[in-house]
Amino acid sequence: MFSQLFGKYLIESDIISEEQYEDILAKVEKTRAKLGLIAVSEGILTKEKAERINILQTQKDARFGDIAVEEGYITKEQLDMILSKQASPYIKFIQVLEEVTGIKQDKIELYIEDFRKSIGFTFDELESLKSEDIDSIVPMFAYAANPYVTRIAALALRNITRFVTDNYYIGKIEHVNNFDYRAFSGQQCEGDINTVIGFAVKDDPDGFIKIAAGYSKRGAYTLGLESYDAVGEFVNCIDGLFSSALSAENIEVEILPQFSYENQIAKGSAYVLPIYINGKEVSLYIAVDSDVSIGQMPVTRKMAVKEGSVDETGEKTTVLIVDDSGMSRMMLRDILEEAGYCIVAEASDGFEGELAYKQYEPDIVTLDITMPNMDGIECLERIMDYNPDAKVIMITAAGQQNKVIKALKIGAKKFVTKPYNVDDVLKNIKELAE
Repeated sequence: MFSQLFGKYLIESDIISEEQYEDILAKVEKTRAKLGLIAVSEGILTKEKAERINILQTQKDARFGDIAVEEGYITKEQLDMILSKQASPYIKFIQVLEEVTGIKQDKIELYIEDFRKSIGFTFDELESLKSEDIDSIVPMFAYAANPYVTRIAALALRNITRFVTDNYYIGKIEHVNNFDYRAFSGQQCEGDINTVIGFAVKDDPDGFIKIAAGYSKRGAYTLGLESYDAVGEFVNCIDGLFSSALSAENIEVEILPQFSYENQIAKGSAYVLPIYINGKEVSLYIAVDSDVSIGQMPVTRKMAVKEGSVDETGEKTTVLIVDDSGMSRMMLRDILEEAGYCIVAEASDGFEGELAYKQYEPDIVTLDITMPNMDGIECLERIMDYNPDAKVIMITAAGQQNKVIKALKIGAKKFVTKPYNVDDVLKNIKELAE
């Protein structure tokens, strides 16, 4: 995040151009930080000693670190520490910045100090930013009176880094009572604490679409049902992890179905954290124990049971997929079809799932737990009443252990956790198919 914020400062201060910045980011991806730069940055070596080692490298076939130890400039323990920092995004950015622009390290350090003052950070906060430690960075931008808001923000950012991209930065969190938006996808949790988490955009949808494409790994999206589903699934992942962490603290919540709204106003006390992904803004919306209304008319998904393939050979294992998320159905369908299974139908809620099961009588059902209209637990009960030998695999986010246990008691044979792990999905399907 340091690279993005400092790069933005350099561009706005006319120190580098946007083209140079893009060139720097591209080269950082392929760069290993030089040990000398790390050692000087950490105060282990002076610049003069680092330059002396560089000269010695032209005279003997030895690595920088080995020469530094041999000359008595650093200890073996210090070398190990320097090597551990070689993948540091901060160090690599500074190194490539100097290579691309010709700005010397002394001057870069002055620019960093000016940047620190302009953004109002302490020296310790600047070091946290350089370290890329999300848990240290988030309170600097997203402090809120309710600690759950800060926890959710940190969790969301860790998962953006994990699943979407590390090329982003954040602005200061803002408390709002009214928040107008062009598109909003999110999810509510109810229980010992109540939360609403979502991602929204006001105008340019590119930031929203980048989350959809990054999380689903599906390439280009436009603003619409597919991108709403993908962002909703990402929020579901965040909620699952948050719910799981709360459960370990004996705090229980129920994850409700995802929702999407367009061109409305969210009302009620909430916090909005601006996130800039590849320079495109998207807002993380967080409400905790607050009576909020996201909108009056959600985006509707008109889908009756969708017929799939027909196994004309009669040799393939047939599967019915029941999930309210189009993205989740598509990902699961691709995994199973590539492995040779026949997807006979897809359904988007429990009502459709029950009807599709009775119509197609598949060998296996994958059944999402959290769905609108009729959830997976009730659908499972109806399927088991119809056929006590039905083979059902429950699909769940993390943090829904109680519902998984209930489903297994009702008669589900297996469960798979989102986001999907291909090997885990195929292992469970194969075991039921045998």
